[in-house]
Amino acid sequence: MILLLLIGLALAGLATVLIMRAALGARSSQATHITQIKRYGMTRSRGGQAKEALGGLVGRAAETVGGKLTTAPERATELRRQLTSAGMYRVTPGKFLGYRLLATIGFPLIWIWAATTTGMSPVIGIGGAVVSAAIGWWGPSQLVKDRAKRRLAEIDYELPELIDLLVVTIEAGLGFIGSLQMASKRLTGPLGDELRLTLQEQNMGLSISEALHNTMLRADTPAMRSFFRSVTQGERLGVSIGQIMRDLAGEMRRRRKASAEERAQKAPIKILFPLVFLIFPAMFIVLLGPAIIQFTHAIKGIS
Repeated sequence: MILLLLIGLALAGLATVLIMRAALGARSSQATHITQIKRYGMTRSRGGQAKEALGGLVGRAAETVGGKLTTAPERATELRRQLTSAGMYRVTPGKFLGYRLLATIGFPLIWIWAATTTGMSPVIGIGGAVVSAAIGWWGPSQLVKDRAKRRLAEIDYELPELIDLLVVTIEAGLGFIGSLQMASKRLTGPLGDELRLTLQEQNMGLSISEALHNTMLRADTPAMRSFFRSVTQGERLGVSIGQIMRDLAGEMRRRRKASAEERAQKAPIKILFPLVFLIFPAMFIVLLGPAIIQFTHAIKGIS
């Protein structure tokens, strides 16, 4: 029984590492960005280079087992897209699936141990084990999706500020790449990380259009697509990039205002459920409760 507990705790603890990364997401450093570019296949692998540590024997096992689960290239590509959208560049699809499998096995083991030690009924024990396995498999994936959604929304929200910086620096006489470098030093958060990664890819030999295209693939949002199309069309047609950025900034601000108005219009519908099922019952109890009690006593007195 103790061995069962230790195995469950070990597997669940190792799986929790990935969940914590998805929930918190530590800020990447310069060395981390270089590692990210290596994972994109931008550098050649050398036989004498040491491979990145996978967190011990269990991490290697998770990588191996998860690699067997990602046999379909489409599935691995989609999972890689979700991980990069969430900013988890150093987590491979195989390792992510491996830790999901560990969580799927570890959580039910912990529940079974708790059920047997506390004397729960077999029905509750089996049902809890099934629910724990479902949480272990579904929970990390949902956390990654939620973090990717928040991160992309933050990039979409901050992009007009980036374009304003580009407009100011370009009209001051800097080139487009120099303006990007200037903006990358001032911006923080997900957009700043993506911008610095884009410049690193450009420094390693890619054209600025190819680097921006990779950025659009990592952060596929409507504003980022508009930004990429505007830059590429400006380069092809020879239009002033400063005027393009100024027009694009106005368009994005109008889009952000429309999005805010749309969310404001949805607010009454979203508040309807808590208002009807949570607030109104409490108000009725407070307001009508004493009257109902007095009415009941009056009826009893008459009878």
